[in-house]
Amino acid sequence: MLDLKREYAHLKPDIDRAIARALEKQTWIMGPEVKELEQRVADYCSSQFALGCASGTDALVLALRALALKRTGKEYFQPGDEIITTPFTFTATGDAIIRAGATPVFSDIDPATFNLSPARVREAITDRTVGVVPVHLYGQSCAMDELLETASERGLFVVEDVAQAFGAEWQGKKCGTMGDAGAFSFFPSKNLGGFGDGGMVVTDDPDLARYVDVLRKHGGKDKYNVDLLGYNSRLDTLQAAVLLAKLDYIDSFNGRRKRVAAQYSERLTGLDGISVPPAPRNGEHVFHQYTLRSSRRDELAQALSSAGVQTMVYYPVPLHRMKVFEGRCRVAGSLAEAERAAREVLSLPIEPLLTPEEITRVVEAVRQGGA
Repeated sequence: MLDLKREYAHLKPDIDRAIARALEKQTWIMGPEVKELEQRVADYCSSQFALGCASGTDALVLALRALALKRTGKEYFQPGDEIITTPFTFTATGDAIIRAGATPVFSDIDPATFNLSPARVREAITDRTVGVVPVHLYGQSCAMDELLETASERGLFVVEDVAQAFGAEWQGKKCGTMGDAGAFSFFPSKNLGGFGDGGMVVTDDPDLARYVDVLRKHGGKDKYNVDLLGYNSRLDTLQAAVLLAKLDYIDSFNGRRKRVAAQYSERLTGLDGISVPPAPRNGEHVFHQYTLRSSRRDELAQALSSAGVQTMVYYPVPLHRMKVFEGRCRVAGSLAEAERAAREVLSLPIEPLLTPEEITRVVEAVRQGGA
């Protein structure tokens, strides 16, 4: 699905120099590379603050806990506080809501984009709702104008899960900058990925930035006299060095992803029983994943595997069906579209350095497997 060795070979001189500089400085905790990366990401996103942390999951938890502190004066939300999100995502999105003390409310998705349906979000709101966590799935922005309008009308916060969408946009604005905060992941397979775990919270709110900064450093400005129940969730200096080298290429690599996706769509459109991703509306899709729909998904996946083409299913089990969320969530109406997506989605290999020959091989395998 993603050849990280190939990517490293392509970027090797830049990455090796960045690592060598970090080795010379030997400042491994909150070193200068972390500060530089935070500033560059803030500039890239046109945001006031960017704060590195240990993972994308932590970025979500830190943002939500910061909002609890700002909005309630308490360290955590209460179980009676409900936060609406999608069931069609990685488990961390729902887990983070629970870890912040609140109850996740799962609302159905738009069948075309796989993202939260703004109409279904409006239907899910009650007097217990405090916020919304939209996920920009596969690298495509949610319909943020509608979601933000609803949130503003009802006094709800918005934390964007941007784990898969670094560089994506909605109406000219970078994903992660439209709500109260954005949570990014730098997991190695992401569009901007490190050599291990890493994450970042982006916000324009100085209060949220201050709380996130304290929470990621054990809960206090003075680690020997802390104020809050915090975390050891600092972004490693070495990861920051790698990410700085890769950040120079993010727009170029996202552009390559979009060109691969365009070739897939052009050559696979019209196949019986297979649907390609629709053209993005009002935004820039950065194609962290290129995801087909097929009512014969499992047969297609097996055919591709037999042809030597790896595929993945993101995601086979909606969150509301997972044991971890039993008794810890609320289901807002029918989640039929999320469940149908879980049965039908199949992601094809997509990466910036995919060759024309490899693209043709994937296309031919899909054509033969879908016949």
